[in-house]
Amino acid sequence: MNLFATPNDAERILFLRKELNRHNYNYYVRNAPEISDRQFDDMMHELEELEERHPEMSDPNSPTQRVGSDRSNDFEPVTHKRPMLSLGNTYSRGDVQAFYDRVAEGLGGEPFDICCELKFDGLSISLTYEHGRLVRAATRGDGVQGDDVTANVRTIRTVPLVLPEGLDYPDEFEIRGEVLMPWESFERLNAERERREEPLFANPRNAASGTLKSKKSAAVAQRRLDAYLYYLLGDALTTQTHYERMQQAAGWGFNVSPTAKLAHSLQDIYDYIDHWDEARHSLPFATDGIVLKVNDLRQQQRLGYTAKNPRWAIAYKFQAEQAVTRLLDVTFQVGRTGAVTPVANMEPVLLAGTTVRRASLHNADIIRQLDLHIGDMVRVEKAGEIIPQIVGVADVAAPDSAAHRGAAVQFVKTCPECGATLVRYEGEAAHYCPNDTACPPQIKGRIEHFISREAMNIDSVGPETVDDYFERGLIRDAADLYSLTVEQLMGNDGSRRRSAEKVIAGIRRSLDVPFERVLFALGIRFVGKVVAKTLARRFGSLDALRAASLDDLMQTEGVGQAIAESVVRYFADERNLAFVARLAEAGVRMEAEQTALQSTALEGMSIVISGTFARHSREEYKALIEAHGGKNVGSISKKTSFILAGENMGPSKLEKASKLGVPLKTEEEFLQMIEG
Repeated sequence: MNLFATPNDAERILFLRKELNRHNYNYYVRNAPEISDRQFDDMMHELEELEERHPEMSDPNSPTQRVGSDRSNDFEPVTHKRPMLSLGNTYSRGDVQAFYDRVAEGLGGEPFDICCELKFDGLSISLTYEHGRLVRAATRGDGVQGDDVTANVRTIRTVPLVLPEGLDYPDEFEIRGEVLMPWESFERLNAERERREEPLFANPRNAASGTLKSKKSAAVAQRRLDAYLYYLLGDALTTQTHYERMQQAAGWGFNVSPTAKLAHSLQDIYDYIDHWDEARHSLPFATDGIVLKVNDLRQQQRLGYTAKNPRWAIAYKFQAEQAVTRLLDVTFQVGRTGAVTPVANMEPVLLAGTTVRRASLHNADIIRQLDLHIGDMVRVEKAGEIIPQIVGVADVAAPDSAAHRGAAVQFVKTCPECGATLVRYEGEAAHYCPNDTACPPQIKGRIEHFISREAMNIDSVGPETVDDYFERGLIRDAADLYSLTVEQLMGNDGSRRRSAEKVIAGIRRSLDVPFERVLFALGIRFVGKVVAKTLARRFGSLDALRAASLDDLMQTEGVGQAIAESVVRYFADERNLAFVARLAEAGVRMEAEQTALQSTALEGMSIVISGTFARHSREEYKALIEAHGGKNVGSISKKTSFILAGENMGPSKLEKASKLGVPLKTEEEFLQMIEG
């Protein structure tokens, strides 16, 4: 027996870990999955088997040793009283039977029932109630610690804030479920984003996740999220079956799905699966499977848990609907950043209720893995039942048909728009066109970004207008917008004077846009809205930012090496300097408005905020620190002056503060400092 991994196995383990970490990030952080759940699970199972065969390759940081996290840095961390573990996934009746047999064996032949429930495709949530009132809502996070999203959850109308009096609920309990976005809300949201020319959400799950993590609860309320609850926990609960507890919760006013059903046999489970595999298409929300739970809670305790999953529950995932069609050709699109995306053009085919003609192939690696040839019959499915994607080549019936396949699909080596040689940066899956000054899609894309609502907000100009002005030679970059005249735009006969005046007025209004949004509008790589705001506050003007060293930039909270290097590169390019100089000459704001300090009580102090507060929100305290001459920092170091410590301050921060000798100040002590 070989005790050590062969070179091939070792390479495969390292490759799978890297890929699974990347896909975890895409799914949980970016909310932009590239592969299906089934493909992810298959890769995870392969890695688990390889690591089991080769214990000498064990690594505590392997994806198999953790639960995927949806943690955000924008919310206070909450440690779950009871861990929120994920469920194991299965895709076949054989796996369902294996689960059923394991339960039977684990219970020593004792009779048992299985509660069958729909698996909601949203974001897991834990709600804690005390004395009939909602006191905390937290995301699952990594299963041990999640994000406090109470303010946002309070806007969901199906979540009761106060339970009716006189019912038999205990003083303290926890109920778990899923926050989701109904199809109606999802379609309305994407229609609004399309009108504003913003990127569309891929599916309701991504939309719900992005909404729940919004910093503004008012925006959450507008998007009309929903919540279905499916698990009740508490030390003082008296009912001893899962089904009874959920019926009890429904009686207290919780939104519990009426589709749950008790199965007394394996055939009952199969019947439930068969019914909902068809009926799910008529539901008002997205569902991607069935959850099977042992009904008796004492039996659940007997069966126990693995390191990551309960042994008494499993998720059966529906197969994504597929269709077979012919690949006609592959075209390549160039985006604003220069990223080149391959697009498959196919014979039209009906899939999940819509006609599909095109599908993204993502990048060169995906093309190579699929081994695509022009003319192939390909299997197409909708990821999350929204985005079409090719998942493989259909089986070829004739033995010699492989010899008659069309040309293999090759990723282009040069830009399809300008002919420049493409580059692939280390750590990136995409290929890029480096010709950012003369490649038309990149130029037009940067102008469209510049005029977007969250940047310069020139709502009188849209992508079609940008394309028209570019083709007519009126603009070659965003600075040219400020040189346009009504006479240029209204036409020879003057018939478009009113629309031309509207365009010019919109461009002039953009001169009032604050500096932080101007900085975002420049389109510096990696500088999004949040980073732009941080840099604007930290440096105050474009001149100061341009003069900042790499070290100066990296000392800024939330700015890492990649962002800092990108900023330095941007201002090292003479073409960019000329561009911002023309913007400044046109009157675009190049420095932040100066606000008078209320006092210098905190001058020279670096302050960390941690915990929750009664008198003011965290954002209000950050503003107060700046208004009194202090500086907000995100991490504790020897340079930290003190920590503004509220309730539920994390134990790791307490330990670090103690170790470094950093003092803690209460909310009252801090307010006395600035009032004095």
